[in-house]
Amino acid sequence: MTEVITPLPITQVQLMSRKIHYWVAMSQPENHLFEVTLHLVDYPAPILDLKMPVWTPGSYLVREYAKNLQDFAAFTGDKPLPWHKISKNHWQIEKGDVSEVIVSYRVFANELSVRTNHLDVTHGYFNGAALFLRIPGWEKLPISVTIVPRFPEWQVSTSLPTITESANTFVAADFDTLIDSPFEIGSHQLFHFDVLDKPHELAIWGKGNFHPQQMISDFKKIIEVEAKMFGGLPYHRYVFLLHLFQQAFGGLEHKNSCSLIYQRFGFRTQDKYEPFLQLVAHEFFHLWNVKRIRPQGLEVFDYDQENYTASLWFCEGTTSYYDLVIPLRAGIYNAKAYLNYLSKEITRYLMTPGRKVQPLSESSFDAWIKLYRPDANSGNSQISYYLKGEMVSLLLDLLIRVHHSNQRSLDDVMRQMWQQFGKEETGYTPEQLEGVIESVAGMNLADFFKRYLHGLEDLPFNQYLQPFGLRLVEEKNEEPYFGVRINTENGREVIKFVEADSPAQQAGIDAGDELLAIDGIKVGNQLNERLKDYQPNDSIQVSVFHQDELRTYSVILAAPLPGRYQLKSVENPSSAEMENFTGWLGVPLASIQ
Repeated sequence: MTEVITPLPITQVQLMSRKIHYWVAMSQPENHLFEVTLHLVDYPAPILDLKMPVWTPGSYLVREYAKNLQDFAAFTGDKPLPWHKISKNHWQIEKGDVSEVIVSYRVFANELSVRTNHLDVTHGYFNGAALFLRIPGWEKLPISVTIVPRFPEWQVSTSLPTITESANTFVAADFDTLIDSPFEIGSHQLFHFDVLDKPHELAIWGKGNFHPQQMISDFKKIIEVEAKMFGGLPYHRYVFLLHLFQQAFGGLEHKNSCSLIYQRFGFRTQDKYEPFLQLVAHEFFHLWNVKRIRPQGLEVFDYDQENYTASLWFCEGTTSYYDLVIPLRAGIYNAKAYLNYLSKEITRYLMTPGRKVQPLSESSFDAWIKLYRPDANSGNSQISYYLKGEMVSLLLDLLIRVHHSNQRSLDDVMRQMWQQFGKEETGYTPEQLEGVIESVAGMNLADFFKRYLHGLEDLPFNQYLQPFGLRLVEEKNEEPYFGVRINTENGREVIKFVEADSPAQQAGIDAGDELLAIDGIKVGNQLNERLKDYQPNDSIQVSVFHQDELRTYSVILAAPLPGRYQLKSVENPSSAEMENFTGWLGVPLASIQ
């Protein structure tokens, strides 16, 4: 049953929002500067504090948005008001007893990502956290925003409702809603469609080889599958903002919209188009999981500093599990394709040495200082809460299904979390999350959580896959093990990662070294092919530039390691295994052969 939400009458919103009004102009988009004017009325105190967020919800990194703010000024009428800066993101205005304050500033916007701002002669895009100032104590008041486009033909797309009497004027119920509502301004293509009697919009900026009607058809399938899981759509209207440019990938969730970035020519072939739909499924799933079903640590946002939680593995990892499942259920690809995608994810997990160093709950908690700040040792010391969270969610789904003959699943965990926490947006603790999972599983999972959430034991994939007639098969590399990953940069082969305890690390080779030669002969981009000429335990001479110094190291190669893992059917599956598989993926096990 679809949840009924009573909207605030627009006339009442207009009346209430007169205290805080923003104008956002872009008179010279060539300089990448948004021109922002804030109009305040009846602020009661003689000192007015204004703060710019340092991060935006959904992206767990302090991004220091204030670094892009310039030309700050404050007035009452034509009279300047004295002000000074208190900290990196905090301005204080001495307004005295005046009732009206006008603040103006400009924000440099030349970083095209889903978390930042971008303005040029083709469009303007901004996230609220990277543009608007917070008024401490007034966060719950409505805020109106008027957009002043550079050209009259430019249109505005956002999930915020409009104030019909004012051109390009929108209203946010409060500061959190303003921050959660990105804007796209320009001559972008705009498509309207309905799903389950709810209006949806798709705004596309950038050229590419996409087919709008096919895209919208697939969007509808994804929306319907996810709505069915949760019992309806918890919004009045939803907006997809899609930016296309070369070799791009990313998304950021919002309650009533999402921002997506994808490669402009990534829509013709299925191997490129399907990952795009997984991205859509992921960000759309977030409108429940994390935007409404939120950890207690994210229940009330503190925009001035990090907001810690050990539950990002569920917010992002479980969502990552479903972003592969949802297109399968929507009929976008079949079970064989799904298992191939899942095999790639398992391969990524098992080829990350950091899984043996960082527990999953710690990965969640330390997102602010680790996942978004990778360095040369990250692969050795970290595991992504997206990736391992996805793997743990897979095991939990299989565990619940096998113990309840597919009559219960991880879907039931999501539904219970929605009913218990999401509908009222009450934050959950890690203990409450584990309790819900246990209640759905109907068993004590303390040992599971100790081993795989809080501990470092490798995930026993085959133990959980075998009841579904599947096994994980490793395929070893042909070449002996060396232990580096390289990138070609300006014609140079640069070592980007050296695996811990690998032959390369034991010999002294370092990330950042430029790989030159093996046994006196140039390697070029043929490292793996060259290594195939050697056997395990062979000693090779590897020449590199280390900090511009020529060095040669003796490296003793080791036995080949697995290069990929593939999910395959067990030999002679039992009837129970075949039934479990069909109950999970909806097709016979034989269909994946």
